[in-house]
Amino acid sequence: MRGALTRSGTSPLPQRPEERSITPSGPAPASRDLRVLMLASDAHGGFGGISQYNRDVLEALSGLDRVAEVVVLPRAVREPVIAAPAKVRYDLAGAGGLLPFLARSAAQGLAGGRLHLVYCAHINLMPVAALIARARRIPLVLAIYGIDAWQRPASRLATASLRAADLVISISQITLDRFRAWSGGPGAAAVVPNAIRPQCYGPGPKAADLVERHGLAGRKVIMTLGRMSPTERYKGFDEVIGVLPRLRAAEPGIVYLAAGDGDDRPRLEAEARQAGVADIVIFPGRIPDARKADYYRLADAYVMPSSGEGFGFVVLEALACGVPVVASAADGTREAVLDGTLGAVVDPGDPAALQTAIQTALRQPKRVPRGLEFFSFENFAARLGLALTRVVDI
Repeated sequence: MRGALTRSGTSPLPQRPEERSITPSGPAPASRDLRVLMLASDAHGGFGGISQYNRDVLEALSGLDRVAEVVVLPRAVREPVIAAPAKVRYDLAGAGGLLPFLARSAAQGLAGGRLHLVYCAHINLMPVAALIARARRIPLVLAIYGIDAWQRPASRLATASLRAADLVISISQITLDRFRAWSGGPGAAAVVPNAIRPQCYGPGPKAADLVERHGLAGRKVIMTLGRMSPTERYKGFDEVIGVLPRLRAAEPGIVYLAAGDGDDRPRLEAEARQAGVADIVIFPGRIPDARKADYYRLADAYVMPSSGEGFGFVVLEALACGVPVVASAADGTREAVLDGTLGAVVDPGDPAALQTAIQTALRQPKRVPRGLEFFSFENFAARLGLALTRVVDI
């Protein structure tokens, strides 16, 4: 099935020189009753980068004129679902485990009224999504983000089901390239990077209560924010701790805000002690969303020498707060700074280069860089709408 699903009132997208736009493949449908089923790990009621991306997708779908309803089946809901966009309806009956999820997927996907598109928001959910799309004879879109798609899934069923995808939407080019390297396809694909809402961030003074709480008065602050998990040791915390002894010699007032939490935090704390820098590494724990911008504003430089990020939404958040950024040449954070246009890019495996990049960033003024509008929500929604024209025809 091929056709066009258009979004009204969209201005031309800003493009990098190598970026080609996606053009509609057919006439716009006359119907305005498009129903979409999204299978997701989490969205509203969740936290983390994938959850945020899914929330943006739902808002963008809700803004498409021809969409009448989006039914969301989340695998997990960590917090109460609040403020879902218009046209979005959650079915939470399947969030209690695998069997309830399969039962609700069958109910909504196979017997839940008219359906025109299945949007699979995680590669591990593809077997269920493929079954529904095949039974309904409707298009199937798969979203991929990072290490979830950089190598073959452990499940053979998930791997086999990838053939059913009519379109792959990737958060970054590096993720799409690595996915294609082992999967061989599918051919239809689009890169739709994260969205940032500048109105939720912006430069500002350092919050006095946080400065006092963490003892930051008169200090130069570098920061990394991410999940501290034994399975996600690619965030860059280790690399920053590794250069702190030399950084302190060059910048005596420096302190490292290692924000986030998880099972790997005790190991990182031990690493800081072993390196002799435990006194200048602060672990504030998980940052509440309501204070996230305040924490970014504490930083004089945001540093993320990661090696496994599919994109790095936190980089956009830091940039939107006017904080100079040091990103990685080894993963998707490079795309988040537009290959060095919005921030520095460094090899995470080169401690000397990392130290130099951090010291350079600390001397830069704090301001929102020109070009960040490339990642505006309006452009995100337009990119998503254009990508969907590859597969939707009502």
